[in-house]
Amino acid sequence: MNLRRSLPKIVSREEWLDARKALLVKEKDATRLRDAVNAERRRLPMVKISKDYVFAGPNGALRLVDMFEGRSQLYIHHFMWVDGTDSGCPGCTQAADLSFNGIHLAHLQERDITFACISRAPFQKVEAYRQHRGWSFPWYSSFGNDFNYDFHVTLDESRVPIEYNYRNKQELKAMGFTDEMLTGDWPANSVFLRDGDQIYHAYSAFARGLDQLFTPFNFLDLTPYGRQQDWEDSPDGWPQQPTYG
Repeated sequence: MNLRRSLPKIVSREEWLDARKALLVKEKDATRLRDAVNAERRRLPMVKISKDYVFAGPNGALRLVDMFEGRSQLYIHHFMWVDGTDSGCPGCTQAADLSFNGIHLAHLQERDITFACISRAPFQKVEAYRQHRGWSFPWYSSFGNDFNYDFHVTLDESRVPIEYNYRNKQELKAMGFTDEMLTGDWPANSVFLRDGDQIYHAYSAFARGLDQLFTPFNFLDLTPYGRQQDWEDSPDGWPQQPTYG
């Protein structure tokens, strides 16, 4: 049975144009604010990476500097691994299908940026999953080292104190997170800059800080029903469904 969905208010073209122009003012303000935030991000100080992380890749052991492939900047997507299914996270998988794989990498490389994914699963599992999905981007394993824990993308209190999105465990629990929730892999990216063989950590974002990287969101945000997720501020009757994770 087809249920009739609620609709936005229907008005004349003149009324619509007035409302659209009012929204355009706010859109331009948001664009200018985003430009200002991006400018501030480019001025963010860096932290020297002193730990010698050893990863696994298709050609054996490698270090963080090797992932740059000779370029000066390295963008890492922390690809979440789901222990329950022993496979890649569905959300990361969808992002890889729609955003990571293919021609996007060439555009980054033109700007001296290398893209790669890192997961804590053993490399054999990571590589099997990559081949199964038909992906071509680099994907490495941090199995056996501290990388995921040091960058707070895998939460395990036996390894490091709980921290996510720059909030400690007490702050997270005050926000409603439970002990059972604060475990395993969580969404994040990290950006590194290389000066010779010295590497610096320039930036990391978590949770909805990754929104713009998932291409479909940029389309959905321009439609009447939006992303159709339960956290959105939408009128009554708009289609919504539980947010993954």
